[in-house]
Amino acid sequence: MKKTILITGATSGIGKATATYFAAANGFRLVLCGRNQKELTRLQEELGKATEVTTLCFDVRDKDKVFALIAGLEAPFSQIDILINNAGNAHGLDPIDKGSLEDWDAMMDINVKGLLYVSKAVIPQMVARQAGHIIHIGSTAGKEVYPNGNVYCASKHAVDAINQGMRLDLNAYGIRVGAVNPGLVATAFSEVRFKGDTDRAANVYEGYQPLKPEDIADIIHFVVTRPYHVNIADLTVMPTAQASSTLINKSV
Repeated sequence: MKKTILITGATSGIGKATATYFAAANGFRLVLCGRNQKELTRLQEELGKATEVTTLCFDVRDKDKVFALIAGLEAPFSQIDILINNAGNAHGLDPIDKGSLEDWDAMMDINVKGLLYVSKAVIPQMVARQAGHIIHIGSTAGKEVYPNGNVYCASKHAVDAINQGMRLDLNAYGIRVGAVNPGLVATAFSEVRFKGDTDRAANVYEGYQPLKPEDIADIIHFVVTRPYHVNIADLTVMPTAQASSTLINKSV
């Protein structure tokens, strides 16, 4: 029987790779969420050749739209079996005294509050069925703090805490809750962080082999396809060249 997966941030990076991976896998239909309607439409056309796909265009910060669009899903997409909370961004890399309030708001609103809004829109139906699986895409930044990472790291530490708290609170309902925490993944992440400075962004991934979005998609597939009595509660993955947020072997 097919399972329905809702993926936020599905139009780029890890979200897009995960959507592509699950479209090719057997037994899954997709609810793809993102802010880019053009890319959502393109993905629906492309991945719809392999499985059933529908899309929801919203910014996870828009609480009213999140709840309205998820509540408006029609069969066979209305029952969300797996939620992948992937949407998230880093904005700026500044010491705390020089940080931008706008950047801080964006990171807390998207990475923390947006994750909570989407979860709150989906959890009641999982509780009613006493079944479901929620995966948060966290970060190694949620495990350690690095210089100038202050608020971004704080937002990902919050994701780590939410993951743990949600697993406790939903345990009575048999709902699986876990997190995948990647280190350096070659996506548009750094372009967003550095406000479109492609040279600075490219330098982040030079001199070693970073993870690819497809690597994380493969891991997510592994996590959701374990027997139901198995829950991958907290998984951290880094490229071989990365030992921590600040130690990267660029001679590999």
